Amino acid sequence: MAPLLVPAAELPEDDDSEWPTARIGVAEALWGEGFLFPGGREEALRLAKPLGLSAASSLMFIGAGPGGAPRCITTELGVWVTGYESNTRLVAVANERNARAGLGRRAQVELWDPFAPQFPSHYYHHAIAIEPLHGAPPDTLLGAVAAALKPSGQFVLVEAVGDKPFDPSDATIEHWAGLERRPADVPTELQITKTLRRLGFDVRIAEDVSQRHMHQAMTGWGQAVHAIEGARPTVQQLALIVHEAELWLARLRLMRKGRLRLVRWHAIGKA
Repeated sequence: MAPLLVPAAELPEDDDSEWPTARIGVAEALWGEGFLFPGGREEALRLAKPLGLSAASSLMFIGAGPGGAPRCITTELGVWVTGYESNTRLVAVANERNARAGLGRRAQVELWDPFAPQFPSHYYHHAIAIEPLHGAPPDTLLGAVAAALKPSGQFVLVEAVGDKPFDPSDATIEHWAGLERRPADVPTELQITKTLRRLGFDVRIAEDVSQRHMHQAMTGWGQAVHAIEGARPTVQQLALIVHEAELWLARLRLMRKGRLRLVRWHAIGKA
């Protein structure tokens, strides 16, 4: 696990408002180098292995972050992976690290827009997407993924859902949405399932993974807090740690109350 507190003198200057270098460091200390989601490498491989990937197949991975998932899936399973990430700085970091690892085009990451997704038509054998919506219309994004897959392509989707519509004026919801920089709007599990079926997918699995997600998040934070005992963070580092902790507390609070859930779908496209 990467150190939570990188010496301030070693941090390059950058102006990315969402993912400055110091925040990437905090996230990687929590989830592992190259990852922005709980479980890191273990969770990425857990999602990928049921697809039966090999060197003869190609995979699109939406939500690539700094490239940890494409790199570990390529290294472990031999598959060609094209990652998609909506943040320009994360794309640059991912491709720099991919090149340094000698993976070349086997694990490249490209920029994409969740509200206007464009992927190569019928190009990929399979797809994985980690919370790709972030307020974007499900029909548009899922339709773009369906069009990017070859016949009978498998699709693993992990997305946050709510059983009831969120009230954006609710202070708890407003706080969570503001921290995650997203609209206070999430789809329902049924809405996603119906959309996948309408697009021709055979939905084989729709699994609530909220408990595992919460456990992985708490484990990551426990290890990170233990690692910084006795350290002296700068004001900037402390602010980023506090912000990240506040974000995860807000998310986990909604999950414990059952107002927000994380669901994994495994679907197979039409032949």
